[in-house]
Amino acid sequence: MVEDICPVCGLPKDLCVCKDIEREEATQRIKVYTEKAKFKKYVTVIEGIEKQQAKDVFKDLKKKLACGGAIKDGKLILQGDHKKKIKELLIKLGYKENLIEVI
Repeated sequence: MVEDICPVCGLPKDLCVCKDIEREEATQRIKVYTEKAKFKKYVTVIEGIEKQQAKDVFKDLKKKLACGGAIKDGKLILQGDHKKKIKELLIKLGYKENLIEVI
């Protein structure tokens, strides 16, 4: 039985800590805001998440918020107004509170 090995650290995928380290070392600010989309519906936009982590974070957020969305131009776009919940969820995913800005 061959286990998947992380190409960055060389550890098996279940023991890999690369994503946690990247989140802790992130110095880029994360901006969260809402916009009106088509038909007067709101979407929550998240900017500033690293491209390698974006898919995993996006998948977790969609599951926890029970909504749809898309990734476009490096932005995570979630259907609905989730500004109140998003900061707490990002902190649980390992991002530092002082780097998350909710506008």
